[in-house]
Amino acid sequence: MSKTVVVIYSGGMDSFTLLHRALAEGHRVHALSFDYGQRHVRELEAASEVCEGLGIPHRVIDIRSLETVMSGSSLTGGGPVPEGHYEEETMKSTVVPNRNMILLSLATGYAVTVKGDAVWFGAHGGDHAIYPDCRPEFIEKMDAVCRVANYEPVAVEAPYMLADKSEILAEGLAMGLDYSQTWTCYNGREKACGVCGSCVERLEAFAANGKTDPLAYEARN
Repeated sequence: MSKTVVVIYSGGMDSFTLLHRALAEGHRVHALSFDYGQRHVRELEAASEVCEGLGIPHRVIDIRSLETVMSGSSLTGGGPVPEGHYEEETMKSTVVPNRNMILLSLATGYAVTVKGDAVWFGAHGGDHAIYPDCRPEFIEKMDAVCRVANYEPVAVEAPYMLADKSEILAEGLAMGLDYSQTWTCYNGREKACGVCGSCVERLEAFAANGKTDPLAYEARN
């Protein structure tokens, strides 16, 4: 059944695939992005370009003023971005405190405004080890709260909650998506670094699907 969906769209490959999945399923889509002072603000530029090309409504919400309550992460300037795989202990420095609870709350308010039925976000199985606010129990509880927080119930859904990144990529490739339109690297430089956790996982996903990532990299392991 077609519904109105607010997709939290970062500009990365997971939310890019999710956005197109929502469109492929025939939903009316509103894309919502957030500027929280992330180093990789390039992802927001990618998101805007994609939404303009698709002709779908896209809002970028500036929440940088919340830096004092979302500080301490290497993604927002709290030290260097660690290199290596997500499962390594050092990757915990990329956790932005309470990020998804804040973003989902704002997205739910936006969904009520546009008469939306649900908020979708791209949490997936590969996130569970490192990000507490991407785990099934968090998503289930946020869904329960957002259904009763307003007169209009809004569902919180993570369609890829049990999938890993290679499975998400496989779905996108089957849809014929162009991943040169995405940005994943935690460093906002001209080329993707190839060694941060986000790049490592992305490159592994392409390798698992027997494909070459179309992005330019400073290094490829």
